[in-house]
Amino acid sequence: MTETLATGAAALTEGQRARVARRRERVGPGGDPVAPGEPAGRSTDPDAVPPAGRTDVVLDCGWGRLVFGQTFRDPADVADVLRSEAAGSRDICIYLRDPHVLVSRLHDELFIDPSLTYRLPLSPDAAPGPGSIGGEPATDGGADLPGLRIRQLRDTADADAVNRIYASNGMVTAPVDVLVANAATPSFLHLVAESATGEIVGTITGVDHVEVFDDPDNGASLWCLTVDFNHAPPGTGQALLTELAARLTDRGRAFVDLSVLAENAGAIRLYERLGFYRTATLCVKRKNPINERLFLPSLPAGYDELNPYARIVADEAMRRGIRVEVTDPAWGELRLTSGGRTILTRESLSELTSAVAMSRCDDKRVTRRILTEAGLSVPRGRTATGDDADEAFLAETGAVVVKPARGEQGNGITVGVRTPEALRTAVELARRYCPDVLIEELRAGEDLRVVVIDHEVVAAAVRRPASVTGDGVHHVTELIERQSRRRAAATGGESRIPIDDMTREVVAEAGYGMHDVLPEGTVLAVRRTANLHTGGTIHDVTGDLHPEIAEACVAASRALDIPVTGLDLLVTAPDQPEHVFIEANERPGLANHEPQPTAERFVDLLFPGTRAPHRLWSPAGTASSTA
Repeated sequence: MTETLATGAAALTEGQRARVARRRERVGPGGDPVAPGEPAGRSTDPDAVPPAGRTDVVLDCGWGRLVFGQTFRDPADVADVLRSEAAGSRDICIYLRDPHVLVSRLHDELFIDPSLTYRLPLSPDAAPGPGSIGGEPATDGGADLPGLRIRQLRDTADADAVNRIYASNGMVTAPVDVLVANAATPSFLHLVAESATGEIVGTITGVDHVEVFDDPDNGASLWCLTVDFNHAPPGTGQALLTELAARLTDRGRAFVDLSVLAENAGAIRLYERLGFYRTATLCVKRKNPINERLFLPSLPAGYDELNPYARIVADEAMRRGIRVEVTDPAWGELRLTSGGRTILTRESLSELTSAVAMSRCDDKRVTRRILTEAGLSVPRGRTATGDDADEAFLAETGAVVVKPARGEQGNGITVGVRTPEALRTAVELARRYCPDVLIEELRAGEDLRVVVIDHEVVAAAVRRPASVTGDGVHHVTELIERQSRRRAAATGGESRIPIDDMTREVVAEAGYGMHDVLPEGTVLAVRRTANLHTGGTIHDVTGDLHPEIAEACVAASRALDIPVTGLDLLVTAPDQPEHVFIEANERPGLANHEPQPTAERFVDLLFPGTRAPHRLWSPAGTASSTA
């Protein structure tokens, strides 16, 4: 894979290869020149490295190649490079002179990227320091965030963590060996943000143009600035950008450029506030499945109104050339057509799920019965009757969970009921959503969601209730509002933390008031349940899932006779065998489990004759069971 990306000539004809070999010097991982047919770092063409700098420069970044258009003499060679793009990659040509002319001649293969290029001047006099960038004041802590360390990417563990962040944000991933090799060279400044717990929560890649091709403009560029929205503290992205700018300033670079989609208004406002200004530079890309959303003349009507759970299915289908019709955007309903096969879906629910299977998941009492008959573990429970038997069950168990027998998104659920008065209140709340109420024994453990598609485990994730981290400045309500905005931005508005009676109760139980300033570094849970719609976060544990849990989940999907389901369990730990099933969801959200290939496996199920786009990286230890 690395050799193909570095040479970039895999898809060329023999004639094209001959011309490319004569005219182009390539740059492999780390910026070392690679002449086709010669060892890395050697060239037989004396004109390949002129005094003014290298020519025809192509840099392998792992997720794709950067094609430096200003180093090419012949635009036809640029076209040849972009045509040789590897499967699953996203190549970018930047700084090309007259890019519109090239695209006009190859409009069926290439397109002008709908992005804007911004530049930050760098100089020692305006060098960004802690809390500032480009000579302008920073916001929310800048580079000096408590407990956050910005450092160079070092090893495969770092590269895996970076890929997980890429995948969770819908970005193209990269081969681990390429990321590690690049980070060890002066051509790249591949930085990561490490939290106090040692977790990688953000990343940025800087490319030093002087190291790569002796850039006469003394410039640099930055790529792939992104953070883990579940764990990164506010200001992490800015801290990464500030540190990169400082390091480039230390190298004496004159400026750093970045490319941002024109529709990303929030990022553009941030960059402009930090001193970036817009330039006239355009980027050229190849028309491929990854870029399809950027060059299609129009997306299906209603596409922009889809929620993230329907959109992830539509995107995967379009990448495979499957026709997508949005039949009801508010409902998340799609009609997918490939050849003579047409299937209706609502998010991850499809015509392949029978009405009987759906009804088995819809009523939690029925789910419990079927799983129990299959020999699977569920908590003790009973249907609320409103008499002394309810209180007797509470006295026997000590603490219970009260929930509507039918419902979703955590509505009407009360966790940790311990007194008869609280039990009556919880039952009344649950009956607002469903006349039938289930009382279950409260079991301790982590909240685990396992997605099973076609009776195979595809993803597993631990879900945690919404929480905030104190900074010693803002009070609890302000911290909740800030975290809620971040969750909403990260989930397309699907996840928000409500400030209601439950939130106030949970905060009070921890010994705080809503207007108390939370000490720096203190983590405070503000909800009892781990529901994503009320600000809960999800953390992939697929590679750690114990085989017994995976086997039990497959057995549950077969007992329910359902092709796609999200099973909720309580576990001692994901890598331990102890577990109990809580419920089954017939329409699990597929957008919450990156980097696991949930949408790919769902479309595989619907259209087995189609093929998912090639992945340059896959998470290690993906659990799979067909027991």
